[in-house]
Amino acid sequence: MLKNFFRTILYRIRGEYTTERLIKMGLKVGTNFARLHGVILDPAHCWLIEIGNNVTLAPRVHVLAHDASTKFYLDYAKIGRVRIGNNVFIGAESVILPNVEIGDNVIVGANSTVTHSLEGGFVYAGNPVRRISSIEAFVDKNRNLMDVSPCYSEEYTIRANIDDTKKRRMLNDMKGVYGFVK
Repeated sequence: MLKNFFRTILYRIRGEYTTERLIKMGLKVGTNFARLHGVILDPAHCWLIEIGNNVTLAPRVHVLAHDASTKFYLDYAKIGRVRIGNNVFIGAESVILPNVEIGDNVIVGANSTVTHSLEGGFVYAGNPVRRISSIEAFVDKNRNLMDVSPCYSEEYTIRANIDDTKKRRMLNDMKGVYGFVK
């Protein structure tokens, strides 16, 4: 309880809102939601945002339900609902604009700008975002890459207190190639 209190105070000092606070303000969030560092879920219109189950928003993702570009000229800002489906990963530094629906089973690559709705079952990336491949093709490509790449257990993560020997092994193994970690 005390930990949550201090976390809330820290967020407020930084001008941010906790997920719990945004939910109280009307944000809808499913189960197994991962909101990583620096994610902004439009606090001014969070009740217009709906996030499904098994969704990860990587660091510094912005989800906007309003667009103030019209405010100076029209004295009104545009607003729109944002719906993110189930089993969705949004890469770091991506921006989702108002009036966008992202279907189920979608990956959005890092630093993408989502300006329009995205059909489920595909990988997207770019600015503005465009379709790259199906989820199946993406998974097959990476499964094949795992067959010829270094793969590491959870012992090779900060979560498991990786030691210097394992760090050196990864550094040596990872010269010019991708690897995979649990």
